[in-house]
Amino acid sequence: QLQLVESGGDLVRTGGSLKLSCAASASGFVLDRYDIGWFRRAPGKGREPIACINHNSNTTTRSADSVKGRVTISRDSAGITVYLHMGSVKPEDTAEYYCAAVTSIGGCSLYAEAWDYWGQGTRVTVSS
Repeated sequence: QLQLVESGGDLVRTGGSLKLSCAASASGFVLDRYDIGWFRRAPGKGREPIACINHNSNTTTRSADSVKGRVTISRDSAGITVYLHMGSVKPEDTAEYYCAAVTSIGGCSLYAEAWDYWGQGTRVTVSS
């Protein structure tokens, strides 16, 4: 069973940027046949979609209106790691960030119920 690991969470200043990584926990396992999504959960709030990328794409496929224009998703050339880049961060971006995967079925979704595999999360804190 696919297990995902996120990394890159950190303390970031308002207006700065962050880069999170998502990879399989098994060494060398590639994610290029999976759609990958990013979600987050802020303290005291529900899970919120951020963006997703199709298995056959190297750029963001869909992004949520709340972060549109500030996020991009990319894959490394080896297909091992998927990145979430977020710019102009705000204190309200403080959250636990999760990546998710699903065997591609024709287009990634921003609905959490569509995803089969989830990582444990990485924490991002944005200071004001």
